[in-house]
Amino acid sequence: MRFSNGFGLFVAALATGLLGGGFVSAAHATPVNGGMGLQEAVTPVMHDLTALHNWLLIAITAIVAFVLLLLIIVMVRFNSRANPTPSKTTHNTLLEVAWTVLPVMILVAIAIPSFRLLYKEIVIPEAEMTVKAVGYQWYWGYEYPDHGDIELTSNMVEDADLEPGQPRLFTADEAMVVPVGTTVRVIVTAADVIHAFAVPQFGVKIDAVPGRLNETWFRAEKTGMYYGQCSELCGTRHAFMPINVKVVTKEEFQAWTEQRQANAGGADGKVKLAQAAAAEAR
Repeated sequence: MRFSNGFGLFVAALATGLLGGGFVSAAHATPVNGGMGLQEAVTPVMHDLTALHNWLLIAITAIVAFVLLLLIIVMVRFNSRANPTPSKTTHNTLLEVAWTVLPVMILVAIAIPSFRLLYKEIVIPEAEMTVKAVGYQWYWGYEYPDHGDIELTSNMVEDADLEPGQPRLFTADEAMVVPVGTTVRVIVTAADVIHAFAVPQFGVKIDAVPGRLNETWFRAEKTGMYYGQCSELCGTRHAFMPINVKVVTKEEFQAWTEQRQANAGGADGKVKLAQAAAAEAR
């Protein structure tokens, strides 16, 4: 769906609100031109984020509609023509209690699932593997300490080098490769300025701060290529440091790690891999 002007976007946004999230549920698997709504959720956290987002959209739409209705009633019934002799009532105890208690109840109803989701994001379950993501000006580096210290450098693919089907500004020459159905802890830091590691379909967004280790997690439910970008203004090429996460089967991941180790260190790499596998088995 495309819109050629700001009015069209306004109408689309209004329709989304009035329909209470109908468009939001139509998630996209990858970034698309003119797309509306959230991308398809592929992790437990993102499923919960999408559900909370849709529920809040319905709640705020109902609140806006209710307030609009009250304003219309006031304008129609209490204008100078319809009500030439205004009432001199100054207080209504029941009404004042209601407009104090109801917003508090609404905020509590929002806070409970919000805090539950925040806890789920922050408290990392027992991880099956760890990947370290390092932000640089202007590319990403990925390290696999559990798999023989594999290291990747990931740069954006320029427009002239894109292959058919690869999204512009989102495609990197190296992807973070992880197995499907695996709890992955991601340690995030930066080497120069503040960056941010963000993958929308995973519900992941965390700052990469020089001299500090932050951490997040995800467990991808489906194989495929998932896209993100640096989400912290970090310099002139901030818009050109995409994040690619390739989720593969566990067998494919095992073959990938063996190939990477063989390419990196020959026999030494295979020894490191064997040692890492033995340590993981223990």
